[in-house]
Amino acid sequence: MTEKLLNHRAEGPTSAPPLLLGPSLGTSYALWDKVAPELSITHRVIRWDLPGHGGSAADLIGPGATVGDLADLVLALADSLGVERFAYAGVSLGGAVGLQLALDHPERVSSLAVICSSAHFNGSKPWEERAALVRREGLAGLAETANARWFTPGFTVPELVADHRDADPAGYAACCDALGAFDVRERLPELAVRTLLIAGRKDQATPPAHLREIADAAPDATLVELPGAAHLAPAQCPEAVLTALRAHLDGGAKRGMAVRREVLGDTHVDRAQARQNTFTARYQDFISRYAWGEIWTDPTLSRRERSMITLTALVAHGHYDELAMHVRAARRNGLTPEEIGAVLLQTAVYCGVPAANSAFATAQRVLAEEDTEGEAGTG
Repeated sequence: MTEKLLNHRAEGPTSAPPLLLGPSLGTSYALWDKVAPELSITHRVIRWDLPGHGGSAADLIGPGATVGDLADLVLALADSLGVERFAYAGVSLGGAVGLQLALDHPERVSSLAVICSSAHFNGSKPWEERAALVRREGLAGLAETANARWFTPGFTVPELVADHRDADPAGYAACCDALGAFDVRERLPELAVRTLLIAGRKDQATPPAHLREIADAAPDATLVELPGAAHLAPAQCPEAVLTALRAHLDGGAKRGMAVRREVLGDTHVDRAQARQNTFTARYQDFISRYAWGEIWTDPTLSRRERSMITLTALVAHGHYDELAMHVRAARRNGLTPEEIGAVLLQTAVYCGVPAANSAFATAQRVLAEEDTEGEAGTG
């Protein structure tokens, strides 16, 4: 039996870094219509519909649902698409899903953007009342007040109001249950991912104070306030949201470049950057963002340990030019010449003596150059 998944739309090259976009209550993935196409230039953008909204089946969740249930549905969608690790951005309920994902599954989330959302939604009572109203009367009446809840006076997006009116009452009510039960304020210090918070100063549903609360508690958070935005900022102020998201999403490459310089040295990185052209630019960005911005920054292994692993892998594949570079990096990461020699001796057993012969010759040359440079700099 095939598992039912959230309805979604994927845009951008499949080889690009994945970015998942979550919607707000009452809308569909059309909320991102003015933002997703631009983001898809550099990312594999996957936007999804809440249960009972857009094209997602209402029975994916039921009464008493939680934001954790929605987060599990998002992970199931990512798994079905072969997406292991992803950046995430979400609005309102979609932002709450992002917080839940980052807290419960930090290994899956590379960065997080929480837009016009909160770590809590003012308790369960208002949501219980709204859920009961929708289950009793449907969504037509509530949709009449959508513009006032979502936008500043005089602004509207008819397609989103229609999404609200056409949502399935059972799915919508179950999402209300999830909002009513959501409160992760005490867990905010656990947030281990780089987090962007975008607040709309005209937002009455989740005022800027809600986003400031997250910014004050989360270890690595940045808060941006948009003066002209109400609750659905990506629809009302798409350019401002795009600017903030682009700067945030580029953070991995910037952080990776800093680590790359620390490990390989400015001379090598400057030389690589000088050789960069339009043909190699995306590859250089890929290296900085993933190899250096995610793998080498992962605190699970020390840089010393990563250097030993890297030396072994390079010997195994015969990449001796690269090996020379990483022998120098290993010295920066604290390995002694004796420890480097011990690593290469280990490769003789598991990678073969001829490979180790070449590796020792390369390492000896690099270490000799280092000694010569040291002697030249004394006195």
